[in-house]
This record gives sequence, C-alpha cells and structure tokens, in this order.
Amino acid sequence: MSSPSLDSTDSKHLLLNRNLHIIFAITLMAVLGVSSITPAFPRITQALNISPQSIGLLITVFTLPGIFLTPVLGVFADRYGRKKILIPSMFLFGIAGGLCAFTRSFETLLIMRFFQGIGAASLGAINLTLIGDLFPGKQRTIAMGYNSSVLSVGTASYPAIGGAVAAIAWYYPFLLAFLAIPIGLWVLLGLNNPEPRNNQSLGQYLKYALKSMNKKNVYVYFTANLVTFIILYGIFLTYIPIFLHEHFQSSTVVIGLVMSSTSVVTAITASQLGRLVRRFSEIDLLRVSYLLYSLGLLLIPFIHSLYIFIIPVVIFGIGHGLNIPVVQSLLAGEAPLEHRAAFMSLNGMVLRLGQTLGPIIMAGIFLLLGLDWIFFAGCMLAVLFVIFLFIFTKKNKGLISLLSLLTFEK
Repeated sequence: MSSPSLDSTDSKHLLLNRNLHIIFAITLMAVLGVSSITPAFPRITQALNISPQSIGLLITVFTLPGIFLTPVLGVFADRYGRKKILIPSMFLFGIAGGLCAFTRSFETLLIMRFFQGIGAASLGAINLTLIGDLFPGKQRTIAMGYNSSVLSVGTASYPAIGGAVAAIAWYYPFLLAFLAIPIGLWVLLGLNNPEPRNNQSLGQYLKYALKSMNKKNVYVYFTANLVTFIILYGIFLTYIPIFLHEHFQSSTVVIGLVMSSTSVVTAITASQLGRLVRRFSEIDLLRVSYLLYSLGLLLIPFIHSLYIFIIPVVIFGIGHGLNIPVVQSLLAGEAPLEHRAAFMSLNGMVLRLGQTLGPIIMAGIFLLLGLDWIFFAGCMLAVLFVIFLFIFTKKNKGLISLLSLLTFEK
C-alpha cells in the first residue's frame, strides 16, 4: 500500500474504509467502561454508602488487569493473530460489564469490574495495532485522528447517556456494556486485516520485540501516555464529577453533559489533525497539548459559575484532541508489523498504569490538601512534562513554532 497524499479526497476515501469502521466500533467499546459510569459516581456513593475517596476503586479495579495482561495479550496477538485475542476479549467485556448492573453490593461490583477489565485489557491496544497494520505514513496519522474523534464521540455521548439513565437508577449505565457482544460478532465476520507471520521461537520473538522498543523516542512516548492518563483518569474522569456535585450541586444529567462537552471539543480538534500535521510537527502539537492541559486544570478551582465552567472544558478538550492521536501515531510508526501488537500492548500497559495510579495519587492529594489541589497538581505535572519534551525530543522549530501554533499564526 503506497503512502497517500494528504488532500481532502484521500481523507474522505479513508472514511469509507470498512475495516476502519470496525476499528471505530472497537474503540467505542474500549472507552465505554469508564466514561459511561462516571456521571453516576455521586449516586453510587449514596446508594452503596461508600466514601468519595473509595469511588475511584471502580476505575482502579477495571484498569488494574491491563497492567499485567495487556503486554501478554499483545504477544499472543503477534503470534496467533489479532482476531483470536480480540473476539474473546469483546465477549468477556460485554458479559462481565453488563452483569455489573445486577449487583447491589460494592464488593461484588468491584469483582465484576475486575473481570470486565480483563476483557478490556487488549481492546485499546489492538485497535491501534490494526490502524498501524492497515495504514502507512501520514495516512496512519489521519486515521488515528479520525479514530480519536470517534473515541471522543463515545466519551461525549456515554457520559450524557450514562448520566441520563443513572437518574433513573444508578446501575443502569452498566447495561451499556452488553453492546460489546454484537460488535464482537461483527469483528468475527467482517474484519479483513493482515495477520503477522511469525516463525520465530518465543525467545527470538521477545528479543527482537524488545530491541525494537529500546529507543529514546519510544520511552518518551510511553512517558507521555503515562502522564496523560494520570491526568485524564486521576483528575478529569474521577474528580470533575465530584467537583461539579460539591460546588454546583449538579445532577448526574448535568455532570454527564459537562463531561460530554469536553469530548465534543476533543472530537472536533482531532478531526482537524490532517490539516494541522501539514503545518506543524507532531512533537510541537504534543507540547501544545500539555500546555493546554495545564491551563485548563489551573482555571478550574477559580470557576464559581457552572456556565463559565465551559472555558476550562474547551481548553482541556482541545489539548486532549491534539494529544491522543499524535502519541498513538508516533508510537505505531516506531513498531514493525511482526512486533506491533506487543509494542502497542506494552503501551497499553503503560496506559493502564496511568489509569490505575491516577485515582490513587489524586485520592491521596484530596485527603491531604483538598479537592482544589488535585487540579493544581495536574497543572504542575503537565507543565513539567512540557519541559521534559523540550529536553528529550528534537527541538524542531522550538519556541517560535510553539508560539505560532498557540496563536494560530500562519
């Protein structure tokens, strides 16, 4: 497959690709497990009589299996094929996640979330692996941008849907997980992807896979994802609902709509990535994303009106729309086909680590310093990482490029 030009016609043709549609569906399931239930957190704490500090466990036990299983499943996907890992994972995700709606015990709920997390462990890595397998060069970056837009549509719609159904009963959002079952059947019957041919012994495979990952850029991109998901899961998804409830007495519906608006902005931004990569380097886009994270988080404690809350929401959403597809594309470009699933799955392990550590770290800050300091801590983390990127990545056009991007200078 030859590398395409970056005109609008190519982008439109890319959107007609059936395999990409299936990848979009997998992506929608990969983000369902958290974004659909977070608006219900205030109601869950009340219904099950648990503390706000404990509610983050619903995220932690879901993401924890991925830390250990994602790289293992990536190895299996490289050696035995993407579908043989992906399809059972979809079914387990759907069944265990849907059964969460039928428990009224927090302990049992945590157990079911753990099994759902086992099913989710491979989804976010294999969908990106498939994009890397199917699309080359700049076309891959554009496909990642579209996929990130779809992801953001999911994270936009799921909180709104979850918040609305949680207003009826706190456990209704968990029923959405059953959607993974028909999507698993679609993957089985419709996905046409190249499968790696790996005749190496396991020892040789692991040796060469690890060698392909042993690069400075790869370590930088892994660290970027760790920081991003500590911020996203530790701050935005866990404590924005608590902040809105405590400061504005917001209902689950309002919380869902506020969080959805962030994802709408993210989707719009990611959909424009094809234009942005023609003008700016991917590293510069990444630097800007963390500056926008820091600004959005810094503003939140100073907001005293629900209507003005849209300002940090928009800023954070733009940053996230730049961040995710750029890092994913950079990583996929570093990985050869025969090792790509292991490569992206190790990245998935890093993501899960960030998702797991984020709520724990921020719960500690909440206990020691209070809710506002969670947002200040996230701001400082993002600023420190911008400095890290300037030190450990190519300077490209440096500060001038960065300022021109922030001011949309031509």
